[in-house]
Amino acid sequence: MSKLIFSGHESFHCRNVWLKKGYDFLHLKHKFSEPSAVVNLGVGKNMVSAINFWMKSFGLMADSNKLTELSKLIFDKNGVDPYLENPSTLWLLHFHLVTKNHSSIYSLVFNEFRKKRIEFSRRQLLHFLLSKCNDAELNCSEKTIQRDISVSLRNYIRPQKTNKNPEELFSGIFIDLNLIEPLKKFDEDEIDWYKIENKERNDLPAEIILYCILSNANYISSISFEDLLHSFNSVGNVFAISPKDLLNKINILTKKYRTIQFTEDAGIRLLQFTSKPDKIKILREYYGK
Repeated sequence: MSKLIFSGHESFHCRNVWLKKGYDFLHLKHKFSEPSAVVNLGVGKNMVSAINFWMKSFGLMADSNKLTELSKLIFDKNGVDPYLENPSTLWLLHFHLVTKNHSSIYSLVFNEFRKKRIEFSRRQLLHFLLSKCNDAELNCSEKTIQRDISVSLRNYIRPQKTNKNPEELFSGIFIDLNLIEPLKKFDEDEIDWYKIENKERNDLPAEIILYCILSNANYISSISFEDLLHSFNSVGNVFAISPKDLLNKINILTKKYRTIQFTEDAGIRLLQFTSKPDKIKILREYYGK
């Protein structure tokens, strides 16, 4: 894993409308560093920084303020899902959030922490992240890590308190994915418990799985099923998908694409490509349906 990155979001979780807003802003050749960004985006100064952060974190803009191929595919004038109405797009964005590592908490949680603890408390997650910072000799305060935890959870979980602004209750971008689930589990000191469980992901299409497999630079033309489930940035890790459901989706892919095969010999299960399809073309064909 590359260097660890925390903070940058100005304590704002990502609102659904921000990514389209950020795309349109950059498409018009504006820059987040411009003093007029506050006016052009129609948000406060700290929110300008937050939108900039989330555009990078989701892999929608490069360091040079240039829009990526993925952002154009989703948010352009003829984009496939500019207002994020399709759950498939949310899965796609979640994948990039984890694998881009511009905000390291997501990669650490889905690639490492959840393998140790399916059920966990905020305090346990805090100690894990502080330990990772210590191992990397990264000087990062406890308050910074706590803010990252709060923001990341708000991206996935609907606030439980009823005195929240109604808009806040539904503003977390990944609430509908049900990836991180709150638990009613109490101990003497803490009530904030959560769960990330491997399960069937019925609204996660096989084509999104294929795109993500093709996006993993560590994979060659032959990939073991165990690697698909457990390797770094694997679809098994990122999507917390059950082995049975992943097999079902692979079966769909082998029936649809002649260049994809799945074999099992002497207990070794392999996904094989005789030639790898173009991952962006896969997405365009899927959304074109």
